[in-house]
Amino acid sequence: MSDDLDFTVPDLGARTVRSPLAFSLSSGDSIANYVDDADRIRWNSSARASGDGCADSSLLEKAGPRERLYFNPAHVHAGIVTCGGLCPGLNDVIRALVRCLWNRYGVRRVSGVRFGYKGFLPEYGLPVKELTPDVVDDIHKIGGTILGSSRGGGERTAEIVDAIERMNLNVLFAIGGDGTQKGAMAIADELDRRRLKVAVVGIPKTIDNDLLFVDRSFGFETAVERASDAVTAAHAEAHSSINGVGLVKLMGRDSGFIAVHTALATHEANFVLIPEAPFDLDGPNGLLAHLERRLQARNHAVIVVAEGAGQDAIVSDPSATDASGNRRLGDVGAWLKDAITAHFKARGVELNLKYIDPSYMIRSAPACPTDSVYCERLGNNAVHAAMAGKTRVLIGMVNNEFVHLPTGVVVTRRNKVDPEGSLYRDAIDATGQPVSMRNAREA
Repeated sequence: MSDDLDFTVPDLGARTVRSPLAFSLSSGDSIANYVDDADRIRWNSSARASGDGCADSSLLEKAGPRERLYFNPAHVHAGIVTCGGLCPGLNDVIRALVRCLWNRYGVRRVSGVRFGYKGFLPEYGLPVKELTPDVVDDIHKIGGTILGSSRGGGERTAEIVDAIERMNLNVLFAIGGDGTQKGAMAIADELDRRRLKVAVVGIPKTIDNDLLFVDRSFGFETAVERASDAVTAAHAEAHSSINGVGLVKLMGRDSGFIAVHTALATHEANFVLIPEAPFDLDGPNGLLAHLERRLQARNHAVIVVAEGAGQDAIVSDPSATDASGNRRLGDVGAWLKDAITAHFKARGVELNLKYIDPSYMIRSAPACPTDSVYCERLGNNAVHAAMAGKTRVLIGMVNNEFVHLPTGVVVTRRNKVDPEGSLYRDAIDATGQPVSMRNAREA
């Protein structure tokens, strides 16, 4: 991807309000400083020495508190919505948003919209949840989201903006994945069309770690930690049986980051199957042939599969989508379980296969400490961006710096594991599987 991307972040207007934050612009006083819009970083840390400068629009704005605000905190009514599937850290982000708004800026009206974008729609009749520091004080200790979540509804942009008008919201924080952020961008466009000055700031939630540009997404480290427990259990079961096979299905619709990182973390997986590296089931170089050889040599095997792997073989209608517009997946775990069982039964070989799908246990888990810290900082920086009047913007970490990312640029595509990159190479070194499990194709 070239450096000609435009990372310009829209502003609602001039900032004329002095920030109430007790920060100093001077250095050496042990007090955190304000951030200026001119403070930038390069998104791509790889560069060639050409002597050419970088255009401002190709650099990322650093996130953080601005000295001048667009909104008067005393007048702000902020809304928070969580959308899509669950992910560790949702409550941590909500807590950070509320506490920063209330304690740092003195905002006294914060409303939680219930059950995703559907909470804006009149037919559901869902009341908002008043959020204060007392309400959110301990919510980081539990999984899920205290606001509830749902898929869909974000396409009903005009009705959502009608509700935003009725509620007199000045700021909307949208916590969700690709579909949620596309919906947030459409909401911002409709607000602009109606000439309504409402900041729309996204905190991207994608447990699959497939967000473009950012170092990692929140909940990912918790997911790998919990997934590793499942793989360890699968290994114990497999190792203790005659021809034991542990099969673990993990999250990863289009990107296999959780599966690959889990294989690296445990060193107990012998095969890791991801969407980015297609495989054959049958044939001399297919998965079943390699599994046979593994069992003959070691008497046990562990297979880790991302949910989006193998879809070309098991999905009859590739155009089918769910309520969020995501491609509807076939159950690769059940498909593999049945195929492996049938294969060895046909050969009269005893097999002990244990299938584990920990997906919902992982999604609903409380965040681990590193994710919890990350969520806190994402939430704080989202508030700073909103109070400065930033809109159509996502908060993320790039090259270990919190930055403002234009929503429209980030949602163009998803980040994927490079099957020829060092991460996947390290994973197949850890598993011992062949580089490719595809049979030779006829020309």
